[in-house]
Formats: sequence, structure tokens, C-alpha cells
Amino acid sequence: MNKKTNEELQILVAKATAGDKKALETLVAGVQDIVFNLSLRMLGTFADAEDATQDILLKMITHLSSFRGDSSFTTWVFSIAANHLKNYKKHMFARYPLSFEYYGDDIENGKIQDVPDLTQNVEKDILAEELKMSCTNVMLQCLDVESRCIFILGTMFKIDSRIAGEILEMTPEAYRQRLSRIRKKMADFLGQYCGEYGNGRCKCRDRVNYAIQSHRINPLQLDYMSAAEIPLQTMMDVKNAMEDIDDLSQEFSFCKPYRSSQRTKQLIQEFLDSTQFSIIQKS
Repeated sequence: MNKKTNEELQILVAKATAGDKKALETLVAGVQDIVFNLSLRMLGTFADAEDATQDILLKMITHLSSFRGDSSFTTWVFSIAANHLKNYKKHMFARYPLSFEYYGDDIENGKIQDVPDLTQNVEKDILAEELKMSCTNVMLQCLDVESRCIFILGTMFKIDSRIAGEILEMTPEAYRQRLSRIRKKMADFLGQYCGEYGNGRCKCRDRVNYAIQSHRINPLQLDYMSAAEIPLQTMMDVKNAMEDIDDLSQEFSFCKPYRSSQRTKQLIQEFLDSTQFSIIQKS
């Protein structure tokens, strides 16, 4: 939230609930990227993350008067987002769930050598990077919903165990134990199969055409390569807005943060331009 103090945020919330559109726009702008990134990691695709981000931001806006300042504003938004995403059923992987067993079998037995060139004159190194970002993000879908949320909060956002426990309604000790087990599970899988982050034989460049044939990437729509990355310091500011980090930090380099899409920003702005502020004041 651009290093605003909790007191400043409470003033913004009070102004927004009183009908100050500029204050509301400031609040939305301060959290839309973190909501988008949490949605992207939880749901696996840009399209699903965009839809969920809109839902979460609208829920935040319409429940703004319920914010009491018992926790930081960012923590409150994370709680809304996490609860929404854990119960979100409209995304692709809710219909087609994945498992580590499926992923491993595909790496071992996929007939990558039988696929013709499908790159459509897009540079193969660019497609390989797109596949790497997509594959490691989609791999999170092999975790159950709560484990996925724990991993993302602890690894990407590096949230203190006390705050993460508050968001997920579990004790800090339980959160730390779960996070440690999940990190090991992810690291073991990457170490066994992935040639980019571990010692496995799977190389993104070798699997580009297979991935295109399997509709995992589209040479004409490179979501990750076209998305604007967020400076890591920005994500650290988000973390610092809640609490200091504990000693469980571990960086997984595929957890890059991205700006929320222009489509999402436009739709939220259209809502802000048309909404009656009474919906916020009466919520």
C-alpha cells in the first residue's frame, strides 16, 4: 500500500465509506496487484486470475465498512481474497484437477519427439521461458487448495506465520509446520523432474512444441512474457505493511510478481465510475 501507515489507511477507509471516490480509488490501486498475484498462483491461468481479481475487489469495495482496523488493511484484504479463492470453483483446474503423479508421468512418458514444429515463427527461447513460467505456476495446482494457499503466502509473499495463521484461521505453529512440509514436497518434485530448477531431465526448450500441442502455451498469446513484472521491493513493502518476516523465508525463483491486467483495472474503474456509494456505506 505504498508504505502508508495503518492510521493513514484507516483514514482512507473512513473517507471511502463516507463517499470519497478518490480515497476508494487509492485503496483499490494499493491492493489490486497483490490480489491478482494471489489469484494467479491459486488458480493457474491469467484469464481465471483476472476474473477472480474483479470478484475479490468488488467484494472488498462492498464490504469496506466492515473493516474495523483490528488487523492491517492489507491483512484484511488477504483474508477476503484467500477465503474467496479457496472456495472458487469457476476456474479451469477446478474442472480438470492435477496431481504430482500426473505431472511426473507426463514428464517421463510424453512423446515430445513425435510433435512437429508448431512455434509459428516465434523464437523458441521466448516460448521456452513462457513454458517455464506457466509450468511451474500450474504445478501449484497439484497441491490441495489450502496447501497451495499456505505455500503462496509463505513463499511468494513471505508473510509472517502469525499473520498467515490469522488469514487462514490456524495457529502460527500449525502454519509453519504445514509450510515446511509443503516446501519440501515442492522442492522434491522439482529436484526429481525439473531440469530448470532441479536435476531432472525435463527441459522447457525441448518441450515447447509438445506444450503447444497440449494447449499449455499459445505462441500467439504469451501471457507471462507480455505481463509487466513488479519490482521485488514492491512485494516486500506489501509484506512489511503487515508484519516483519519470520525465519522461514525461502525464495522459489518462479514466483515472480506481475501487474494486474489493464482489463481488470478498466473494469474496476468502470464500476467505481458507476457505483452508488450507498452500497459501501450500507454494507
